Amino acid sequence: MLAQLLGLIFLLNTANSQTINSEVVYHDTTMYGVVGKAVILECGSAIPDIYIWSFTKPGTEAIKAVVYDLGQGPKIQKVAQTLGQVTVISKSADVSIDKLPVAAQGLYTCQAFYDIENAPVVYYYYVHLNVRVPVTKPYLLVNDVSPVEGSTIWFRCNLDNGTGPIQYMWQQENRHGNVSAFAQGNSSIVNVTEVNRNHTGWYRCLASNAVNSERSDRIWLDIIFGPDIPRIDVTPYTVTERGYSALERETVSLQCQAQSNPPSQYVWFYNNSQVYSGPQFTITKVLRMHTGEYACLAQNTYLNTRSKKTISLTVYYPPDGSPSCSLEPAFNHTSLRLHCSWSGGFPSAKVQWADHLRRAGGAEAESGHNSQILLSSQYLAGNSSLFKCTGSHLALKKSVECSTRANLPHSEPVCLAYVTINKLYLMLSCSWDGGTPNALVWWEGPTGLGTTKEENSNTLIIRYGMAHNGRPYICHAKHPLSVRTQTCRLTLEAPVLLTQRRRISVYEGADVQLSCNLRANYLPTSQITWFNNHGLDVRDTSKYMLLRTSAWTNLTVRNTDETQDSGEYRCTSSNAVGGADLNITLVVKKHPVPPNATLIRVAYVGRLRNEVELVWQMEDDAQQGWTGFFVEHRALNVRPGRRANNDSLEEREERMSSSVWQRNVIQDPDVRIDTVGRLTPTSKYQFRVMPFNHRTYGHPSAAKTPAEPRSNNYPAVIGAAIGGMLFAAIATMLLLVFIFRNRNNTPRLHDMLFGLRHSQSRENINFPEDEVVNGMEGGIEDMGGSSNPAPRIPRAASPLTSTTQAPTTEDNEPVNVTITVQAT
Repeated sequence: MLAQLLGLIFLLNTANSQTINSEVVYHDTTMYGVVGKAVILECGSAIPDIYIWSFTKPGTEAIKAVVYDLGQGPKIQKVAQTLGQVTVISKSADVSIDKLPVAAQGLYTCQAFYDIENAPVVYYYYVHLNVRVPVTKPYLLVNDVSPVEGSTIWFRCNLDNGTGPIQYMWQQENRHGNVSAFAQGNSSIVNVTEVNRNHTGWYRCLASNAVNSERSDRIWLDIIFGPDIPRIDVTPYTVTERGYSALERETVSLQCQAQSNPPSQYVWFYNNSQVYSGPQFTITKVLRMHTGEYACLAQNTYLNTRSKKTISLTVYYPPDGSPSCSLEPAFNHTSLRLHCSWSGGFPSAKVQWADHLRRAGGAEAESGHNSQILLSSQYLAGNSSLFKCTGSHLALKKSVECSTRANLPHSEPVCLAYVTINKLYLMLSCSWDGGTPNALVWWEGPTGLGTTKEENSNTLIIRYGMAHNGRPYICHAKHPLSVRTQTCRLTLEAPVLLTQRRRISVYEGADVQLSCNLRANYLPTSQITWFNNHGLDVRDTSKYMLLRTSAWTNLTVRNTDETQDSGEYRCTSSNAVGGADLNITLVVKKHPVPPNATLIRVAYVGRLRNEVELVWQMEDDAQQGWTGFFVEHRALNVRPGRRANNDSLEEREERMSSSVWQRNVIQDPDVRIDTVGRLTPTSKYQFRVMPFNHRTYGHPSAAKTPAEPRSNNYPAVIGAAIGGMLFAAIATMLLLVFIFRNRNNTPRLHDMLFGLRHSQSRENINFPEDEVVNGMEGGIEDMGGSSNPAPRIPRAASPLTSTTQAPTTEDNEPVNVTITVQAT
């Protein structure tokens, strides 16, 4: 409005002076500014004689003047404060706006008037200012930072602020530090279908508009995959038709690698027997006995996936080696067959067993580099036997011996029982390791169920739940060095649950741990399950905490409560034979009631009567049966104009119950004194103390009102009274001495003093009104309101009177003490 008015005034003035024939010139421009930055709005290249800057907010038609100059210098209007820091550039009509806000966006119009003295020329400069907001730092969100290979994920690039249009770019940085853009566009969400391991790496998003661009922090995307089929590298690398080969006594290294995330765990098998765990299996000084199938099993424990690859390794020995002696069982492990061979080289080597062995068993077969002898168990009986074979070769100057030993396995056969993962079968395993050759092992069940004879180990498979409880399963093991057959037994039993305490008592608020253990037996059990006092299956919650192993489990009940947690808790377990239950009784008790407290002192502190000091004691201070105190006070609603002592018991109870007890908590059982402050000096209060023990509260002490402050006038009044009494006593003594000395001159006074004349009784002495008066009247009113008569003394020439306010009683009523001393 101001801009229109100023322009109208100028046009009228110029129209009055001369005729305007020139046309108005219009210029329309568009500018862009950034929030918080500066922008310059131009109003022509030359300085006009008069100019007016106005502002129109988008969506409105209102024109508001911002700056104008009518020839007397620029004038900045108040509306400019909402548009930023507006200044006029020196020697021009251009306007600079610093610290640009979003509200500064709109249409700016500069009306410039040139050559107003002659032929005025009017220019309209329209400046459309668009204020842009820079994009803020984006933050990247991923629905799954560890997706499984083949799954679908999405990325979202979020911004707090920024003027559109906004372009988004997603960058990937791989493990080697190479950065590449994998997606870009105007959408803040990117979907990635069927992610693969190549997507593993750091990810960030870039958001940009016409003002700036910002980059988010990195997020690591870890693709879970694998394992792939392993690759086995053999060192030294020698390939044959059957696989890999190595020379005897060389060091052979088997390296297994399988792509997997998380990294694979590797297990090596030699002829289907596990021999090593790790990616690299090294055999130092490889022997011919190491020839066989080597398998590498790669496992991804996160995905529970695995892959396997098998190679064949053949160990060669040079012709200049030594003979090879071996043995094996024969005739159902009742005999031992000895093998001696020394192959390789040319010509073939010749081997021969010792003469005593040949005589004992004889040569079963002999052909150059091979020799075999069969020995019966009667000859072989013993824990260990050594057999030697001599090998000769034309190229060798002396014979070379080889030997082999047959060993009886140590200890006894070992029997084990375990259940398959899906609980379909119960497997009884029996092994007798450590012997050479391997022992012959077989099972025999209670109902004739058995297995065929196998070497070294044997497994009996029973369908889950079909095993016999309490009846033994016998494993037989036979070795050529042993005349008799060794056995071991497995008696399958249902699980037996044990606990340290069947009944547990705790106080409320405490945590308690219930334990349930399995007694050692031959049959593995399933997981131990807990049921609470309401018969519900227990899971890890804020109330319960479970700690499990294969042999025991503990249940912790947190923050126990008497009504909710007391009762029978049950743990159960089962195996292929049967199940077992164990009940544990939990008793949650309330904390004992603390002993009573007694207030021994309640008094005001200072003259202001706004603080009261309380001192109390416990009935049994040696026994710490409490955890703290509640110090309570309440204001008494005393009716004005009436004394508390005159109220009846019902009225006093009604008056006291009209206020609420205010409570202060002291969490220290050793405290015996406390000060209550911020009291109203004109109010009357009652105080009491109540001990508490965790969640149990004791009885409150008797309520008491405070005594007067120590700095009152009661001691001064008592001192004045005593002084007056002493003064009266001295005056009386002087009077008695005077009468005694002048008894003959004044007999009437003598008789009057010593009670010679009586009017009513012997106990009361009547004095003339003009000679004797009451010397002290009144008394000290006690808590019950009674008073004691004061003694009579002769009238004094000038009375000495002292009156003071005595301390209050238990009902906080003042005791008036009035002492009047008159002496002659």
